[in-house]
Amino acid sequence: MAAVALLSSCGGSGKTEQAVAAEATALPKVKVATVNTEAVAQIEEFSTTVEAEVKNNIIPNSPLRIEKILVEVGQSVRKGQKLVQLDASNLNQLKLQYENQLIDFKRIEELYKVGGTSQSEYENAKTQLEVSKKALESRLENTVLLSPIDGVVSARNYDNGDMYGSKPILVVEQISPVKMKINVSESRYAQTSKGLGVKLTFAAFGSEEFDGKVNIVYPTIDAATHTFPVEITLANKDRKVRPGMFGRAYVNFGTLQHVVVPDAAVVKQAGSGNFYVYVYKNGKVEYKQVELGRRMENRYEILSGIEPGAEVVVAGQTGLTNGSEVEVIK
Repeated sequence: MAAVALLSSCGGSGKTEQAVAAEATALPKVKVATVNTEAVAQIEEFSTTVEAEVKNNIIPNSPLRIEKILVEVGQSVRKGQKLVQLDASNLNQLKLQYENQLIDFKRIEELYKVGGTSQSEYENAKTQLEVSKKALESRLENTVLLSPIDGVVSARNYDNGDMYGSKPILVVEQISPVKMKINVSESRYAQTSKGLGVKLTFAAFGSEEFDGKVNIVYPTIDAATHTFPVEITLANKDRKVRPGMFGRAYVNFGTLQHVVVPDAAVVKQAGSGNFYVYVYKNGKVEYKQVELGRRMENRYEILSGIEPGAEVVVAGQTGLTNGSEVEVIK
């Protein structure tokens, strides 16, 4: 009966006592890879929002009734194009006043030339004529509002017949080119210059890339954030990108020689933002914290924590602890 019991205990798992004992003393099996340095592009990503290159509020010099708005939101306009016609009821009166004063001035000027009037009377008439002329010019400008730029009408706040209030009648924006601002770490200041190329993507267009460039590098550093503003310009000749769009800017600050490891080697510590890699040496593994840089498809740039030539564990990390003895398999 004892023999039957022994056979039953071994036969239940299909393994002999020797096999079970061998498994208990077997070393964890791991795969390793040797890592080295590579020239890694120092590309940083920034969130940004598109702005118009120029934004003009179309407003009159004085409150008048709006006779007619000649354009609609979304319409492209040219510099000097007529946008708004305002009430012109007082314009004829000003024209008549100016013409009468011009006649009076010419008469006084002729008398002044022959000594028929004093210099003070002549100067007074000349001043009055200039005042009337400026008033007429101002009313002309205030009767017909023109576009100061080539652009697109982005807002309309009134209807025909409304009295002008506090808001602009129209807003015209130049969207070719457009601009964006990002805040760059002060450690990149020496590597940032006007003309530096920038890759841009926008939520509205998925993974499609656009080519921009650095247009302005602001000369001061924010003491609180240790960053400095950078303005990026996008030609936007097809006017595809519009103000207000959310985008991402990818700036390449050159290349550096850094260790690169397979992503399978990187282990995230549970409950923290720390990352580790098991380094194999002389039959054992050592748990080393690393600072990650860019992810490049199935590899990570390592900024610190591992030396070139190290062998890192890329498979079999489960159950390993710092100092564990392991068996390397092909």
